[in-house]
Parts: sequence; C-alpha cells; structure tokens
Amino acid sequence: MTTFPMLLTGARVVTPEAVLDAGVVLIADGTIVAVLDEERDKVRLGPLAQDILRSAERVELSGGYLVPGLVDLHVHGAAQAGYDDGARAIATAVQAHRRHGTSTTLLSLITATPDRMVEAIRGAVDAASTDPRIRGIHLEGPFLADSRRGAHDPTKLLAPDPAVLDRFLGAGQGLIRMITMAPELPGGLDLVRAMVSQGVHAAVGHSDADYAQAAAAFAAGADIVTHAFNAMRPLHHRDPGVIAAARDAGAVLEAINDGVHLHDATVRLLHAVAPDRLALITDAMAAACAADGHYLLGSLDVDVEGGVARLSEGGSIAGSTLTMDRALRRAVTEVGLDIVDAVNAATRVPARFLGLEREIGAVEPGLAADLVIFDDAWQVRAMLLAGAWADERRP
Repeated sequence: MTTFPMLLTGARVVTPEAVLDAGVVLIADGTIVAVLDEERDKVRLGPLAQDILRSAERVELSGGYLVPGLVDLHVHGAAQAGYDDGARAIATAVQAHRRHGTSTTLLSLITATPDRMVEAIRGAVDAASTDPRIRGIHLEGPFLADSRRGAHDPTKLLAPDPAVLDRFLGAGQGLIRMITMAPELPGGLDLVRAMVSQGVHAAVGHSDADYAQAAAAFAAGADIVTHAFNAMRPLHHRDPGVIAAARDAGAVLEAINDGVHLHDATVRLLHAVAPDRLALITDAMAAACAADGHYLLGSLDVDVEGGVARLSEGGSIAGSTLTMDRALRRAVTEVGLDIVDAVNAATRVPARFLGLEREIGAVEPGLAADLVIFDDAWQVRAMLLAGAWADERRP
C-alpha cells in the first residue's frame, strides 16, 4: 500500500524501552521511517528521512499515547459473530476488535467434532485469504482434560490422536499456528512433538498436569500457557503445576486481564514471574462488543450478564467480552503495570511469539506503521494500518 508521508507529533510515543514524552513518528509507504524526540533528535535524521519529512503531512495528536497495533493470540469472536461460523462472521468479528485497536490476530476455534472443526478451519482459511492481518489459526481443543474443560463440550473432547491432528493441519493449509492441549493425557507428549515438528506452537491449557507432566511438555517443545491460571491445576506450594513449570521453561504466559478471570494481584504476579513473556489476550466470544443476553459458544449455551459470560448450565466462566484496548487500559490504570511493560505485553511479546517481531509489534523504524492512538485515559482515538487511517476516526 502506498500512502502519503505523515509526521505524527504531540503524543507520548511508547517504544519497547521507554515512553518518549516529546515523541515524533515519521511514516511513509506504510512503514515507520523514524522515531525520535522532537527536541533532541531531529538533527539526527538521515538524508532520506529528511527528504520524506519535507513532504510529510504533520498530524498534531495533542496528547495521549501512540503505541503499536495490538496483537491478540487468543480470541473467538465479537459483535454477535463467532470465528467458528465462516468467513462472513469472521470478518464481522475481526472488524469489531479492530475498532478496539487489534491490528493483528489469530482466529481461535473451539472444541467440536473433528468434522465440524475441519469445516471451521476451512472458513478461517477463507477469511485469512482476504485479510493479511489474520496471521493464523488457534485450535483450543479438542485434546483437553475433561476435569479442566471449562466451557468446552465434554462430549466432543478427544484423546490425543495423530490422525485427527493430521486432518486439522491438512485443512489449515499451513495457517494453524497454535493448538491448546492437555499434555498429561495418554499420548499427549507424542502429540506435542508432532505439533512442534510441523511448526505449530503447542499450548498447555485446559489441563490437570502437575509440575513434572507440564515440565515434560515444555521439554518436548510446548512454549505457551493458554489463559494462565484458568482451567488448570492451581499453583500450590507443594504442587506448583503448569505455572511454575512454564516459568522454569521460559514459556509465554497468556493472561485474560478483565478483572474477572484473574485478580489484579495475580496479573502482577504473572508479570513478576515472566516480565518479558506475559501476553495479554482477550479470549473474547461473540458477546464482545455486543449486548448482554443469550449466546452459543460452540455447542454450549452461554448467558452474559454485566459483561460476564457464563455457561447456562453450571455457571463456569465461558470466555470473555474483553477487547485488547480494555486489557491494556486495565493493565496500566488498575493493575498498575509500567506503561512500557503493559504495552509490550499487548504488542511486542505476542508479535515475537508469532515470529513477527521484524514486521510488527513495536514503534521502531522499519516496522509496519500499524499504530493506535490513545487519549490520556487510554481510550482509543484513532488507528493507522500500514500508515493509513483505519476508519473514520482521525485526529
């Protein structure tokens, strides 16, 4: 995409290392050309950047924060549309999350029969073919522990099965990036190895694994924990389980920072355990960006009240109505994380996990000009995708 050069000024620019109070970002042809301090660094611009600067439109942001586009590794839908329901529904939900700052996403698909999951995978492949910011598919199931199934249909859970895995990977045409599974199930470690050998991230989740079982999974190649602390054996001082094993193995820890799934102190604990490996996610279902009411999550009935989604039968939490901007806002204003750490957890950490750190995930020269402009209260004011305004909002 060719776009006119633009100089963004007047906001605090959040880089991976610092907040530039007088930050300036120069973009051209969809790419960040320079990031500098308006008072100190302007003279350091090279000849090419100086040429671009002369023709650039200056956009005064008048306060607030400029951050990279947000990256969601785990999300099931929004705006009454689910990612299991085909390309049209996916486009609706992706656009809803995009208005809340999510520039890059995986599409998370929930446990169903293998035939139904293959159908959902094909729909996700179709959606990704027309939207380059859909960077892959995440399968949450069906190889999950019944005792930690959460909002997954118990009649659809399967033991680890290489043949089923092969069906999924074939349907995914290389787009399946991550699969959540319980490694303690019979054949679980072999399935972890099979995933990793195919370039798929094995995520430990919906699991009753103890420390030794989880450590074995990470040793076999698993490298991320699905919604840490939720739907897994709790952390105990003599039975530390998945969380401690993930910490020791250097795995990424997903966190649903909505104030419901995790206490704010627990989010601070996760950050303390893995400050450069905490990834904020939404795990949002179709009720995100929509009204309270009755919904389906896969084949299960869900009631949403006060923005909290629970299974109609049993009352287990069933995904969330979270958006990435709210997850980031809570991290800064309620959890109390440092701004740089919070922004990195919503951008740089998930981008690096996906192997995209040379493309997205930071306000740095050479990366895509996918940028979100927040006001001083961390509400989204506008968004740029490849240097172009994403919608009607703009300063």
